[in-house]
Amino acid sequence: MTINEIQDAIIEEFEDFDDWMDKYQLLIDLGSEQAPLAEEYKTPQNLIDGCQSRVWLQADLVDGKVRFQAESDALIVKGIVALLIRVLDNQTPQDIMAADLYFIERIGLREHLSPTRSNGLLAMLKQMKMYALAFSTK
Repeated sequence: MTINEIQDAIIEEFEDFDDWMDKYQLLIDLGSEQAPLAEEYKTPQNLIDGCQSRVWLQADLVDGKVRFQAESDALIVKGIVALLIRVLDNQTPQDIMAADLYFIERIGLREHLSPTRSNGLLAMLKQMKMYALAFSTK
């Protein structure tokens, strides 16, 4: 699936809920479904700066596509990173760098996050794009 097809699917899922408490629950559920990050990747260099909670992000280039794994110690943040991984995982570095992640606005996520969580979202996204940039030069 393309990045935009995945985003459109996420937008449809979130449109099923009118209440933001239900949408937060969906985020928590998404985070809970995510496989835990191996302890070997929970290193200081994998911690994302700018997040209030701790978020570890591991990226690898496999067959020309970026594979992301992550974990957070906060439930909603874990759901947010699970969404970002769902959209950007297994895509080429070029597609990741060119991606316009419109789903964040369309599902109302940015406007319903606290300023610190919003900053964390931007920090996670920036780090994922930085990995893509680094892999694109290899």
